[in-house]
Amino acid sequence: MKTFASILCLLVVANLATALPKSEIPNPKSNRWEKLGERNVNFAVDRDEIFVTASEGRFTALKIKVRKGAINLHKMVVHFGDGSEQEVETRNNIAAGGESRVIDLAGNRRVITKVVFVYDTKNFADRKAEVELWGRH
Repeated sequence: MKTFASILCLLVVANLATALPKSEIPNPKSNRWEKLGERNVNFAVDRDEIFVTASEGRFTALKIKVRKGAINLHKMVVHFGDGSEQEVETRNNIAAGGESRVIDLAGNRRVITKVVFVYDTKNFADRKAEVELWGRH
């Protein structure tokens, strides 16, 4: 009896999946975060770029993770494949081991060519921060 119930359940699920329009079927790859690059941050105000290739796909959001030392993130500019850009005024401190808020990208899923950061390391331990850029598919 358990086998019959299991087979019936599988048939119902398979039937529902094929009956839904493709746009309503959840994509397991969406909402997946991917590390796009990292940089070491100087103590003085620093400007760094992380280049992203189109082969890495399209993204809906970004976030920054910080290791080793705290940073003062002044701003970041996201450059897209179509030549447009999105400036993100952050002006906030991110502690070592912390991360930024999720930064939604304008225009849905976008190809990113590079992200430019303006920031500096802020701590009393004289440790330069490491910044990681993560993108959500």
